[in-house]
Amino acid sequence: MSTFYDEVGGSALFADLVSAFYVRVAADPILRPMYPPGELRTAAEHLQKFLEQYFGGPTTYSDERGHPRLRMRHAGFHINPAARDSWLSCMKEAVEGLSIHEDKKDQLWRYFEMAAESLVNQLD
Repeated sequence: MSTFYDEVGGSALFADLVSAFYVRVAADPILRPMYPPGELRTAAEHLQKFLEQYFGGPTTYSDERGHPRLRMRHAGFHINPAARDSWLSCMKEAVEGLSIHEDKKDQLWRYFEMAAESLVNQLD
């Protein structure tokens, strides 16, 4: 039985997605300050491994870092609706740039909308 991960091309697709996303994050005035200098690469590696695992690929993320606990891992960041919207904007552009079927893009996008909303921890 194939997984979403297999159906979209595995690690290469997620590497492309995460790379395109972090190019945008690096230029975003709301998101970039959340990352200490030199930490974008590490964050990208974590995101790629997490997404690969979530969508049916290898369990490298959990093997290396334990349970994802996304809300806990992001609790120290000021994530308000503006930060959520910036994150979603960067991710939307990255998803739209992928060379996969629209239904697969829709699946990714539904997950990202849900995840981004669930991480909002400030309402200001």
